[in-house]
Amino acid sequence: MDTKITNELGTIYIAEDVLQKVAGYATIECYGIVAMSSKRAKDGLVEWLGRENLTRGVHLRTSDDGLIDVDLYIVVEYGISIYTACTAIVETVKYKLESMTGATVRRINISVEGIRI
Repeated sequence: MDTKITNELGTIYIAEDVLQKVAGYATIECYGIVAMSSKRAKDGLVEWLGRENLTRGVHLRTSDDGLIDVDLYIVVEYGISIYTACTAIVETVKYKLESMTGATVRRINISVEGIRI
């Protein structure tokens, strides 16, 4: 679903894929994040994704009032503070999405799917 942003000059439509890429790249550049993951619900398998598939580790929902909820599925490096890493991800993803697209982020949910030793 495209995100629609309206201002006094007109309407801007941003494809969901663009928002997913922005969120994915913002996540993977944070310290301690090894990869995005794609959880396949039907069999419970977790698949690690490289930089070319970052959008599969990001799920977006847009509310009726235009606010965006972001779900991120990540793999972290062993030995880091998961809480600190997730706090940095929330701040970075929210800032990048709002500053680059003009969209408003309501919530960012993070699911840590694995740890790399």
